Amino acid sequence: MQPAVGSLDHIVLTVADIAATCDFYQRIMGMVVEPFTPADGSLRYALKFGVQKINLHKAGAEFEPKADKPTKGSADLCFLSETPLDAWLEHLDANGVPVEDGPVRRSGANGPILSVYIRDPDRNLIEISNKVE
Repeated sequence: MQPAVGSLDHIVLTVADIAATCDFYQRIMGMVVEPFTPADGSLRYALKFGVQKINLHKAGAEFEPKADKPTKGSADLCFLSETPLDAWLEHLDANGVPVEDGPVRRSGANGPILSVYIRDPDRNLIEISNKVE
């Protein structure tokens, strides 16, 4: 039998400022900031949502093992949301977050989606999407 993965557990973002990143993803994206201490005893931070998380590495002080070329601002992430995009647009506007594009139809992993695009503090591209029937 061919081995196969079944789901995504976490990803790692390399960021310039852990506090600014935590604030953005908590305040704007509704994620939960979770400090944690791995086996090496260091203090790290994760952003939890659904059954996934994003671990944060500070640029220049990444934890081992790490990506070959960890770079802030190089991610392009798509998040699915049950919240209608109209409510997202109001929320983004109220918080001074400019929309870079959208709403626009795209192809998601499991079918059509409707998306808006914003940038996080490191200029990563963030896509917020609703499934389209």
